Formats: sequence, structure tokens, C-alpha cells
Amino acid sequence: MFSVLPFSYLFMAVMGMGTLLALSSFHWLSIWAGLEINLIGFLPMLVYQKSTSESESAVKYFVVQALGSSMLIFGSLVSFSMSFTWDLHVMSPFYSAGLLLILGGLCMKLGLFPFHYWLPSVMAGLPWVTCMLLATWQKLAPLFLLLCILELNDSYVLALVLCSMSAGSSIIGGVGGMNQTQVRALLAYSSIGHLGWMTFALLHSEWSMKFYLLVYIVVSAFMFISLLKVNMGSMKNISSLKDFGVIQVSIMLFLLSLGGLPPLLGFLSKWLVILVSSGNAFTSFLFFLILGSLMSLFYYLSLFFSILLGGMKKAFTKSLSFSAVTHRALISSVVLNLVGGVIIVFSNLFHVL
Repeated sequence: MFSVLPFSYLFMAVMGMGTLLALSSFHWLSIWAGLEINLIGFLPMLVYQKSTSESESAVKYFVVQALGSSMLIFGSLVSFSMSFTWDLHVMSPFYSAGLLLILGGLCMKLGLFPFHYWLPSVMAGLPWVTCMLLATWQKLAPLFLLLCILELNDSYVLALVLCSMSAGSSIIGGVGGMNQTQVRALLAYSSIGHLGWMTFALLHSEWSMKFYLLVYIVVSAFMFISLLKVNMGSMKNISSLKDFGVIQVSIMLFLLSLGGLPPLLGFLSKWLVILVSSGNAFTSFLFFLILGSLMSLFYYLSLFFSILLGGMKKAFTKSLSFSAVTHRALISSVVLNLVGGVIIVFSNLFHVL
């Protein structure tokens, strides 16, 4: 197991310190240093089993992240060449050119459209724990740095570029997942689609983006824990879920929550994004976001019915090999998805009435 390896805690601490350094910095040089420390801490965890697929994924991830870091530091140097300072708030005559380079570097690190090409192939060769970290923790620093860029420069052109990227990410996330036979690659396309929603949310409301990110991290983390329990790597292994009652039900509910079906929490996050973004100049992009979400829901439901038809012979009766803490955490997350969305929706309806 990954969690009992001695060096894993050290590299996770280095990865976390790099993210915190990037988020707490006031100038681009230390932001770049924090992202590089994060990369140094995350790369060794990609190759701990020394398999061919993991090594290939690690090389792809390193090349893409190095290219994104190069664009980030080059954009910072373009801005520094005129203002002679690394501060975030200084606007120089060449700031717009540097800003586009910085934006491209952050989008490449995120895997946002049109820089999405690397994410499915990288996640397809990784174990479940590193897949979970790549889909959740590694998104924090680039997303909040994008938010910082929008606060510095709220131009119409920048907002239009990000709206186009978010719409393209949602469409790619829906279309790309339909032809996948590997669950890891399918969840990678799902991550690309959700990135589009998060990017669109940060253009309109900071708190809605944070709420969407929090819901996505919670649901995805328990989704990966459930898949780690059954070690399901491809669609043909779905039939092996028939002996895992709690895990089977949790995976089905997490799939529906990621798809955005009411009254689960995944629906509530999408609903909030639609509420805060309706009625402004970029409302038309919601059509592409919803279209991509519907296409994503298609393969979510395909997995759901495959699991459901696999049978539930020993639901809630077979003892699990995970600890009791993990067992209770999965059940608590299922209850949170079921009850949390219902309570919040009805409280909002009561408030309106």
C-alpha cells in the first residue's frame, strides 16, 4: 500500500509546502519556486512501484509541468523587464504580453482546454492514490493563481478567453469520456469537464468557485478511495463489484453526484454556478457548459447501470478489508451527498418563499 511507505509522507509534506508557498507569495518568483517545490515533491510518488506505465506517466507529467513552469517564469520576466519588480500588483506596458504567457502556463499545469491533451494519458498509468492527488490537490495552486490574475486585470478580453477555455473544457470532458474503456482515463476527462465549470465560476464569483472546488474534492476523494478498495481499472472489472455492498452503493452515488443529478451535492454546485453567472455578458457560454455536463452524465450513467446490473448479493453484510474509520467515512460521505443537497435546496426554497 502507498500509505505505509516511509518516504511517501516526506514527499507529500514537500508537495504541500510547495503549494502553500505558491499560494502565500506576493511576487511571481516565489510563486514559481513554490510550484517547482510542489513538482519535486509529487514526481517521486508517481514512480514508487517502478512499473512501465507509471514511469511513462511520470515523464509525460514532468515534461508538461516543466513547459508550464517555463511559460510562467518567462511571462514573469517579460513583466519584470519593464517594471523591475516581481510584485503581482504592478502593471507595466508589456504586462498584457506577460499575462498571456503566465495564463498559458497555469492552464497547462491545470490541464485546461486547449492544454488538456496530457491529463488522460498521465492518469491512465497511475495508481489510485496519485490519481486522487493529481485530480484534487494539484489543482489548488493554479486555480487560485488564476483567480489572482483576474483580480489584477479584469479586462473583457481576458474574461472572454477564459470563458472560451471553460466551454471547450466542458465539451472535451464530455466527448472524450464516451470512448474510454479505462476508468482512470474516464475520470481524467471528468476532471477536465469540472475544471471548465470551476474556471467559469471564478469569473463571476469567488465563493461559488471555492464551493464547487470543495464539493469536487470531497466527492472525488471518496470516489478514488472506493475505487482503490475494489481496484477497478477498466470497464470489464465492474462485475467484480457485486461482492462489495457498501463500496458498490457509494461508487454509484458518487458517480451520480459527479454527474450533477439532483438532489446530490454535485448538482448544487452546478446550480450555484448557473445562478451567479446568469444575466451577464457571458451567459451564452452556459449552453456549452451544460451540454458538456450532459455528455459527461451519459458515461456516468453507463457506469452506474453497469454496476447496478452487476448485482448486490451481499449488500451491507460482507466485512470490508478497510479499517472501520474508512468504512464510516464512506458511509458519512454517502449520507452527506444524499442529505446535504436536500437540506440546502429546501432551505433555499424556504428562504425564497
